[in-house]
Amino acid sequence: MRPAHVCLAVLVAAVWGANFVVIEVGLDHFPPLLFSALRFLVAALPAVFFVGRPKVAWKWVVGVGLVLGVAKFGLLFIGMDAGMPAGLSSLVLQIQAVFTALFAFVALGERPGRIRALGMLIALAGIAVAAVDEGETGPLTAFALLIGAAACWGVSNVLTRKASPPDALNFMVWVSTVPVLPLLGLSLLWEGPSRDLEALRSLDWSGAGIIVYVAWITTVFGFGAWGYLLRRHPASTVAPFSLLVPVFGMSGAALVLDESVSGTRWCAAALLVGGVALTSFSKGGGVSRSGTRVATGSPAPGPAAEPAAPRPRTTASRTPSTASRPSSPR
Repeated sequence: MRPAHVCLAVLVAAVWGANFVVIEVGLDHFPPLLFSALRFLVAALPAVFFVGRPKVAWKWVVGVGLVLGVAKFGLLFIGMDAGMPAGLSSLVLQIQAVFTALFAFVALGERPGRIRALGMLIALAGIAVAAVDEGETGPLTAFALLIGAAACWGVSNVLTRKASPPDALNFMVWVSTVPVLPLLGLSLLWEGPSRDLEALRSLDWSGAGIIVYVAWITTVFGFGAWGYLLRRHPASTVAPFSLLVPVFGMSGAALVLDESVSGTRWCAAALLVGGVALTSFSKGGGVSRSGTRVATGSPAPGPAAEPAAPRPRTTASRTPSTASRPSSPR
């Protein structure tokens, strides 16, 4: 990669990592489900009028919109509102790579090789260590909600892979239109009209800036830049930069929110990131139930991070990547 592209990849990872800190601050302004609905509303409008029609079937747009937008981000925002720290959230969500591999095995017949299976076990060990640490300092219910969010992200990754959108930004913008009304309806039922109206009436420049960041910076810029890189480089070159997301998320939370990072949590981070690296970027690929070797690999991040970009097109001089990618922002 050229130095400018390396800097862009690091910038996207930093934007997605900082997004967890911004969400933590935003939850002081908005109820979680309303916050998520506003995020997708602003991400979709006015961009939806400029990206053209969806380039995949509507069933994929609606399916990913419901699983990723409503389920994954709903659970994520509720979990953080219930007490899950921003830094730890950015780390725990990386277990989506394990869920993606498991769901790809069930739905697509992709059997993980030995290295990938070892990576899954290491990542799960990291989650267990993180759960022990969180059980000593915070609510395990919120931790469980983040695991649920990661599982939903894994499902959306498999759906995105099946959809194979040729334009990641176009797909993300249209996916963002789907969760708005369901999230608003759930917010009215769960959080109540009075709480929602109070949050909207008290909207100030700080709250508006938070919405703009999570919608336009992390979603429109983040996925647009990520898709740009994936169109110019093999996925195996670009995808490892996603492992920087929890690094920026945890360090940003420590600096801005004064979140402490215990030795146990650093141990969990090392196990989880190392396991995800093996799960996502091992070279061997998977084996289908029929015995045919198939391409498997890294799901794209999201951030807190957001849906994965489709597989990039390769030129004759470029070795095709073995990494398959679905994903989204936080």
